Amino acid sequence: MRLRFTKMHGLGNDFLVLNGCDQPLPEDGPPLSVAELRRLGDRHFGVGFDQMLVVQPPRHEGVDFRYRIFNADGSEVSQCGNGARCFARFVRDEGLTDKHRIRVETAAGEMTLNVTDDGLVTVDMGAPLWAPEAIPFLAKQEADTYVLVSGNNAYEISAVGLGNPHLVMLTENVDNAPVATLGPELEHHEQFPERVNVGFMQIVSRREIRLRVFERGAGETLACGSGACAAVVCGQRRGLLDDTVTVHLAGGDLQVHYNGSGGIRMTGPASRVYDGEIDVAGPPSDQGPTTEPSA
Repeated sequence: MRLRFTKMHGLGNDFLVLNGCDQPLPEDGPPLSVAELRRLGDRHFGVGFDQMLVVQPPRHEGVDFRYRIFNADGSEVSQCGNGARCFARFVRDEGLTDKHRIRVETAAGEMTLNVTDDGLVTVDMGAPLWAPEAIPFLAKQEADTYVLVSGNNAYEISAVGLGNPHLVMLTENVDNAPVATLGPELEHHEQFPERVNVGFMQIVSRREIRLRVFERGAGETLACGSGACAAVVCGQRRGLLDDTVTVHLAGGDLQVHYNGSGGIRMTGPASRVYDGEIDVAGPPSDQGPTTEPSA
């Protein structure tokens, strides 16, 4: 079976997008076998991506689409801010909607996406979840910061849920942060039963931070939208950041706004790279993807 796909990225955080509105994909469970999904995610034998996004018709009244996210390792996740922006651009590019305000159903609940006239997308990420059981995080009680012990070391962290679990720690310089070693170690920490995204935040000023994120199931990415939101609200809770913050990531900048009530609003670009088709039944040695450049 061959599937049509679109390759997109949000500040270098890249996605394979499948349109389940006009080609057959299962409504529940992974759209492909885990083995096939991992093969497509492989940057040598497949298309290569951080996450796969699946666009599907809505199941409930009042929403426009259903939106699902799968990591390159085959695991399904509930939330992805950069993916949400790409989703909004995709459904408009494909003529699936002409709305500027798009309501979508996700595994984390409903989400509102707003496409601006200049092509940027603002995502309402919802309110942060601080209660440990909502993150989920195994802690005795809610706190602004926690001490997380791993091996012979102890780390001061913040923890927050945004439809997916996030851990945020301060670092003096993100260039020297141990993302490649400490990221996977803490991703699988026993106090995070569903694993965790690990953010390393450098505060430049009250309105500006630098950030690197080791994403669960994907590794370090060039940008992480929900990670940017998590870092900002954790910094705000500790009294270190203002309501509106520019987040500098390796792939570019995001604007995050949160004033302590309502949802976190994240604004940034979304880019379409190319369209193609790929055989999802053959082994890696079979025919690879064929692509057509896209504007």
